[in-house]
Amino acid sequence: MGERIQKIKRLKKIRIHREGTSELFYSAIAILIICTGLWYLLYAISPMTSHIVMPFVCAVLVAAWLMTLNFYRCPIRYFNGDTENLVVAPADGKIVVIEETEEHEYFHDKRLMISIFMSPLNVHANWFPVDGKVKFVKHFNGNYHKAWLPKASEENEHADIMITTPNGEDILVRQIAGAMARRIVTYAKPEEECYIDEHLGFIKLGSRVDVFLPVDAKPCVIMNQPTTGDQTVIAKLK
Repeated sequence: MGERIQKIKRLKKIRIHREGTSELFYSAIAILIICTGLWYLLYAISPMTSHIVMPFVCAVLVAAWLMTLNFYRCPIRYFNGDTENLVVAPADGKIVVIEETEEHEYFHDKRLMISIFMSPLNVHANWFPVDGKVKFVKHFNGNYHKAWLPKASEENEHADIMITTPNGEDILVRQIAGAMARRIVTYAKPEEECYIDEHLGFIKLGSRVDVFLPVDAKPCVIMNQPTTGDQTVIAKLK
């Protein structure tokens, strides 16, 4: 009984992301028009054929719509605890990179990079990984390599968001388009205060988010570990 109550509470905290409301609405209307028109056409040709074919066609279209609905779900989440010096996962997915890397674009030194790959089945809303102030936001056009490949971080279309923490540390968050993703949405605005629990942006379909941290940051995750956006602590800053 207790598990059922907890499940109901979780479901009540799930809503549809604003990036998908218009697409879901118009696609539902399109499915209704297609199914109605096809039914009349097939029925005019052969009533028996319409009774056989239409349930299958409608089932496929509705299943596709439900998959899209699942993609645009947006859980309401709040981090429970003190956020000082913590870095939380900016996205749902799994850890695909934990390594020291030379960052030449902004820092020109070694950084600890932690990357999260988001499959089409994951929630695709992005959260701010730290409290602070947005220093700048930059968008870069590029390729659409598979998001888990190392070269995707620099060569794919991406958006860079630099955040300065209350302690003066600069943290770079990179939203990366994948082989299927074709749109990166960034809500972060330069000079605005930002906090864990707030949405940083949204990436449509399979994609990836990189976080560049000071090299002395302590990772709190391991390779292939699943992450929950705004919940999983991925590192601690010194």
